[in-house]
Amino acid sequence: MDMEGESGTGSGTDAVLAAVGPRLRALRLARDITLSAVADATGISVSTLSRLESGQRRPNLELLLPLAKAYHVPLDELVGAPATGDPRVHLRPITARGMTIIPLTRKPGGIQAYKHILPAGPLDHPNPQVHEGYEWLYVLNGKLRMVLGSQDLVLGAGEAAEFDTRVPHWFGRADGKPVEFLSLFGTQGERMHVRSRPS
Repeated sequence: MDMEGESGTGSGTDAVLAAVGPRLRALRLARDITLSAVADATGISVSTLSRLESGQRRPNLELLLPLAKAYHVPLDELVGAPATGDPRVHLRPITARGMTIIPLTRKPGGIQAYKHILPAGPLDHPNPQVHEGYEWLYVLNGKLRMVLGSQDLVLGAGEAAEFDTRVPHWFGRADGKPVEFLSLFGTQGERMHVRSRPS
């Protein structure tokens, strides 16, 4: 059964399918693994995985079944389908490595938003990763340690950062206390547009 190309799918089905990409990316980030590692585990090409995460490719069972197995989650959790007859959007948090990641957007393509919650705990050893894309961070509470290339920074509440994700990067608690931050992720070459107020 291929979910692509089905006629007569309603906006509810479209919304469920659109949410798969952000959920896949959140699962991968929560497990701190690369697209290459997922490709090795599933036999799905890196380019296909990247297109799935960005919403440029609609998911089908041939792709979702090996991904659910690789991430050790039930298929319905991966898809996040709402209960029958329930029109509300259920944003299911993903927890791994002691961090909770909540996808905040469902639309395919464009910029994807996530909320990250790191509870109080021991300081972790940095394990920088690289992948295609561009990311923006905003710290809501606590102090976030950010390793970006050769830089080792601490961001406090109200501070923001932006960077090319092809630069090795890692995030963790700066002082063992809880941290909450927002991240916006876009495809390579995408930039945040900030409007200033007229003077």
